[in-house]
Amino acid sequence: MEKPKGKKAAVGGKGKRLPRSAYSRAEIEEIFRRFAVQRPEPKGELEHVNPFTLLVAVALSAQATDIGVNRATGPLFRIADTPDRMLALGEERLGEYIRTIGLWRNKAKNVIALSRAIIEEHGGEVPADRDALTRLPGVGRKTANVVLNMAFGQPTMAVDTHIFRIGNRLKLAPGKTPDQVEDMLVRIIPEHYLRHAHHWLILHGRYVCKARKPDCAACVIADICKAPEKWADVPAPLVPIEPLEAAG
Repeated sequence: MEKPKGKKAAVGGKGKRLPRSAYSRAEIEEIFRRFAVQRPEPKGELEHVNPFTLLVAVALSAQATDIGVNRATGPLFRIADTPDRMLALGEERLGEYIRTIGLWRNKAKNVIALSRAIIEEHGGEVPADRDALTRLPGVGRKTANVVLNMAFGQPTMAVDTHIFRIGNRLKLAPGKTPDQVEDMLVRIIPEHYLRHAHHWLILHGRYVCKARKPDCAACVIADICKAPEKWADVPAPLVPIEPLEAAG
């Protein structure tokens, strides 16, 4: 099989080579071309009004659904949409808004702490830098990547459970850890598609290549896909679709 040109194989510990993508460069180009036609303007499903509320929403979404987070943050963001207002709200009152979200006590503590850090260390503005973001309380690499991508337009790859699963299932970016999958995806996805790639992959994993059973009949890349679980070879009609709204 043709190997993606110009893409060196990743090397793991003690010189061990990590798995390669099962797709040629031309196949990867075609996969993301189709995703781009299908969803020209992909949107994340966490509701937010500015970079700060996006950061809070993503931090709250760990081990929780976007639907559940949106239900809690709708009322919250109407009164606390800046670090100053969130800090003034306080941990106890914040907890009343997010009580339905998993691990809410620890998350409330972190949101108040990161609000204080943004005020004291960044003049009240969310930093557009991964290292600075990951130094904030409760902010990991995935959260930072989502914020950098959605709020600041940076071509980052935030590997959530959907992307990790389909990266391995499709053999597009096999890896044992999210970092390995992220590294491979960033290396193999054409630069002109990288800006929206993480949204395309998340939505594909959430609504088509589902965890329990992939909906291959609805898949626009069924003929290219190399997943062992694939049960249909005919791609779905390639028509643009409207950005998905958060499911109820």
